Order: sequence, then C-alpha cells, then structure tokens
Amino acid sequence: MATPHNAAKPGDIAKTVLMPGDPLRAKFIAETYLEDVVCFNTVRNMLGFTGTYKGKKVSVMGGGMGMPSIGIYSYELYNFYDVDNIIRIGSAGGIAEDIKVRDIVVGMGASTNSSYAAQYKLPGTFAPIADYGLLRKAVEAAERMNIKTVVGNVLSSDTFYDDNKEANELWRKMNVLAVEMEAAALYMNAARANKKALCILTISDHVFTGESLSAEDRQLSFREMMEIALEIA
Repeated sequence: MATPHNAAKPGDIAKTVLMPGDPLRAKFIAETYLEDVVCFNTVRNMLGFTGTYKGKKVSVMGGGMGMPSIGIYSYELYNFYDVDNIIRIGSAGGIAEDIKVRDIVVGMGASTNSSYAAQYKLPGTFAPIADYGLLRKAVEAAERMNIKTVVGNVLSSDTFYDDNKEANELWRKMNVLAVEMEAAALYMNAARANKKALCILTISDHVFTGESLSAEDRQLSFREMMEIALEIA
C-alpha cells in the first residue's frame, strides 16, 4: 500500500533496492543501467524506479540527506514493501590518513553521533553493522572488476557543519575511515526488521587534506560504486 512518502503499490519494488542520497542519481542509474524501467514514486520528488539488470529485477530510489530521511524511506521499504536488501551508494569525506580521494569504502560498521538508537531503549550501546553476506559479495565483485575497496568503520554524522572543530580528529584516532550521514540509521532499521543492508561509499573529498574530486572524476568514480552494487543486487 502507499505511504505518505511512497506511492508504490505492492509488487512495484524489487527485493533489492539501491539507495543513493540524491534522487537524480537514482534517475541516472535507472536510465543508464536498467532495462524496462518503470517509475514507482515521485512523491516529494524522491524518485524511485524499478527495472532489470542482467535479467534480474532491481529497484533504485533516493534516500535523501541525513538519518531522519533515510530512516523513513528504508523503514517503509523493509516493513511495508517487503524489501529484503538495501544497498546505500553515496559519497563520503575521507578521515583516515591512508584513505584517498576516489577510494571506495565499504562500511563494515557505522559509528554515529546520533541518538537514533535511543528509540529502541537498549540497556547499552548498539553497534550498527552491515550484513556480512552483502559485504562479502561486494568485495568479491570489486575484485573481479579490478576495483580497489577499503573495508572498515565509517562515521554517520548528524551534523555537516559541526561546531566542534576537533570532532573529526577524535574519530580519526579511532581509525574511522570516512564520514557520511546515513549508514547507521540504515543498519539499525535493517537489524530491527531482520533484513539486510550495506553502505558503499566513494570518497569525494578529504576532510584533512582538502583534496576533492572534479565533477568529471565524481561521475567516473561513482559509476564504479554503482556497478559494484548492481552486480550484487
């Protein structure tokens, strides 16, 4: 059934959904890689599409910026549309010294400064992690495609403009690889729904060096990330 944020009907969405933050990137993936594409959602311009990739039904939908946004969309996909797997494909800022621009980071875990987990009333600290099966498949697919990946812990931050100027340095000393804004909520929603999730990120800039990708480089690098996700969808 339709929700306040998604006009799809039962059966419109595949078991696996690729979820970039930007709905226009979802449109780009659908138009570039999928066949027999149908648009299932335009509500709030959060575009969603279903088609086939190498004969397999795949959906792609924007997730927005930040944990409240991806929290809504992923919750509805898991719980109302019977989606089994969500693969976030997004950009991130490098934190670790040995992480370089254009690296592809696979988020094994997602540390966070968010209080998203408070809703579960747990008697301790929950560690949001990726589904190992999806993670392993992504790394193996990247190896077959001769694409380098770095696997480790990422930071899902509630703040893009953080008033604490030392925050990134503090996360860096704990060997956090990169910072983004969605993975932790996605991983928690997947855990609660007993479903699967993975976050694949392209490093578009580095927090400490100031290095960043050009528009052309972003397009080429992001394609590699998209193709890894499509291969395991």
